[in-house]
Order: sequence, then C-alpha cells, then structure tokens
Amino acid sequence: MLKLVLEQNPNDAFARYGLAMEYSRAGEIETALGEFRKLLEAHPDYIAGYQMAGQMLSAAGRYPEARQMLESGIARAERAGNKHAREEMQGLLMELR
Repeated sequence: MLKLVLEQNPNDAFARYGLAMEYSRAGEIETALGEFRKLLEAHPDYIAGYQMAGQMLSAAGRYPEARQMLESGIARAERAGNKHAREEMQGLLMELR
C-alpha cells in the first residue's frame, strides 16, 4: 500500500518513512537505507529518518555509518529546536563510542 502511495506521490514523506521502516523490520537493510536516503534527500528536516536509520545501522554493526547518520540528525534537530530528538540521538551516539 505504501508503494502505491509513493507511485502517486513520490514526495510523500510519511509514506517514504513508513516504507523504510517496513524494510528495516523485514531485515532488508540496504533497501531500507535506500528509502531513508530518498526521504532525507527530499525532506532533510525529517528528523525521525536520521534517528531510525542510525538505530538500524547501529543494530547491524555498521557503526561508522550509524555515527555519521546520527551526527547529521543531531545537527538537523538542533537547527529545528527539537531537543528531545537531539538528546535521543546523542544518547545513541554515546553508545557507539
């Protein structure tokens, strides 16, 4: 269903995020990352995308990529004034070190 929504509106951020999460839950990491990248290219302030992609990369043991994703998300969260998301991503980042 999410794919159908995206066929009709490729810039639907919520549908793109949902599709990335579905691929992530299915263990399709590369496909999920592709969807997260599309999401963040079109909607760079979609902060949850950075957070969830960072978590997924961390769980997969891809720590340098997770660190980069989280650092980008922290910077976006700071600019947006989203203290809660920033703190959560900082906590995840600390676990990687």
